[in-house]
Amino acid sequence: MCGITGFIDWNNDLHQDMKILENMTACLAPRGPDAAGTWIQLPCAFGHRRLSVMDPENGAQPMIIQEEDTTFAIVYNGEIYNAPELKQALIERGRHFKTTCDTEVLLQAYMEWGPDCVSKLNGIFAFGIWDSVREHVFFARDRLGVKPLFYSEIEGTLIFGSELKSVLQHPKVKPVIKREGLAEIMLLGPARTPGHGVFEQIHELKPGHTMIWNRDGLRINCYWRLEALPHTDSIPETASKIRALLQDTMDRQLISDVPVCTLLSGGLDSSALTALAVDYYKRTGQGQVHTFSVDYVDNDKFFTAHSYQPGADAPWIKRMVKELGTAHHNISFDTPELVDALAPATLARDLPGMADVDASLLLFCKEIKKHATVAISGEAADEVFGGYPWFHREELLNAGTFPWAVAGDFRASLLSPDIADFLAPKQYMKQRYEEAISEVPKLEGETEDEILMRNMSYINITRFMPTLLDRKDRMSMAAGLEVRVPFCDHRLVQYVWNIPWHIKATGDREKGILRLALEGILPEDVLYRKKSPYPKTHNPAYLEAVKGQLLQVLEEPSSPILPLIDVAKIKTLATSSDSSSLLPWFGQLMSGPQLFAYLTQVNQWLKTYHVTIK
Repeated sequence: MCGITGFIDWNNDLHQDMKILENMTACLAPRGPDAAGTWIQLPCAFGHRRLSVMDPENGAQPMIIQEEDTTFAIVYNGEIYNAPELKQALIERGRHFKTTCDTEVLLQAYMEWGPDCVSKLNGIFAFGIWDSVREHVFFARDRLGVKPLFYSEIEGTLIFGSELKSVLQHPKVKPVIKREGLAEIMLLGPARTPGHGVFEQIHELKPGHTMIWNRDGLRINCYWRLEALPHTDSIPETASKIRALLQDTMDRQLISDVPVCTLLSGGLDSSALTALAVDYYKRTGQGQVHTFSVDYVDNDKFFTAHSYQPGADAPWIKRMVKELGTAHHNISFDTPELVDALAPATLARDLPGMADVDASLLLFCKEIKKHATVAISGEAADEVFGGYPWFHREELLNAGTFPWAVAGDFRASLLSPDIADFLAPKQYMKQRYEEAISEVPKLEGETEDEILMRNMSYINITRFMPTLLDRKDRMSMAAGLEVRVPFCDHRLVQYVWNIPWHIKATGDREKGILRLALEGILPEDVLYRKKSPYPKTHNPAYLEAVKGQLLQVLEEPSSPILPLIDVAKIKTLATSSDSSSLLPWFGQLMSGPQLFAYLTQVNQWLKTYHVTIK
């Protein structure tokens, strides 16, 4: 895992811009603490920060291969999980390798197959390749968007980077947002419309897309998207296929030249991956699997079960550690640590994020990094298999908007009247939702109920899941930790996408088909435990702390957020005795405390990034 950045300019001598390239590369240092590299050869300037996972000795980047008069250069962030098979296929076609790293496999795959190489890749990736024969730079991003890639096309220059901060380091790119960018922050955030970089001049290469930049300009192509196909397998056959795909995915993703661990919450998803990891370690003669969990000081005193979070995780973590015999590390954070981490979490994401959910993950990853370089996480199973409450509640299924954002009217009421008029909240949210629904591939002959569930599945995979993948990537990479997400294997996602809802919900349970697929792998009580989301703090001290932070912001006349919000209303909310009872306004985890923290993050972001609103 790494950070990539650079720029391509057909008209100027880039050697005079080496300092710009060095600054763009340096700001990605947390993503790649092990090494740095830069390369300039007209018209390309490539920068790279490396986190060594495979072949630490020989995988330096940018990697250059000279073939007669042709130069190929790559900067790459990610992991190719089918690299061994690709390498063997390339050897059989007469290619020779100098390293054992997947970077060289990827570059040689491009040299052999050109842009079509992406269709052969199984992995998580974002990369750029300079090809002197075709005289272009080729970019690609993995199918589900696990690895990020942003770009800006300005005055004949293409500027790119793994994170917004690296693109903003280029002097041509200004931190300006317009109506759309502001709406993304104040109405959709912490979600983001695919392809949007929030800043006026910055875009995101969408998941499953490639991009070519040559003298004629920019050309973008979609190489993969979910495809609607008939599902003909029986329930037992479906469960068997899911089990086989998950087993194969884990076997691939546990390969590493550095220590690997798993994140264990005691829930279905993380427990399943940990059990598969333990089995793999036994089969391959390796030692104990190390597992990590996160909790908060005094959470047991203040936790109250509710529909979104029906039970505490701690007893179930102990249950699985005992069952599997892992070397377990329980990490606990107190309120002051969570509050202090809100600011660095904003900088890690380059945008206001999921408040303490981001902050705690950042702290968690920093602790894990002391013991391991790679972690396995159960992220994305709920989007893929339909685990969230909104898959199962009629009022959310038929809400006519993103079900994690049904509090749109409440959010709009927090805006100042001028900004509310400027953003037109209802129209903006309606537009974004209708865009998403219009993309959904349909299957002839589906009933209205089947279409409804297909729509819900699609928007979760393409609109909600990216928010969590962004969070996972930025927080983990800010700690120099690589987190792999087996439930994002594109083969698994494509297969499950077409499973009819009555099979997905086998046994009348959320993720019923996944539970069936995991029978014999997990104990029955864990297998059929009610879903519980990522743990957050329930300590009232956190609410008081973030309210206090926000009230300080509201009292400071120079706070850049003030013109955007209804200050009086938010002050009333923050001083109200019942502000802790605010319902979730984004997803399951973001309610009263997270609202106050998010608004503070917005203010910090506007201030730190010197954002201009036009």
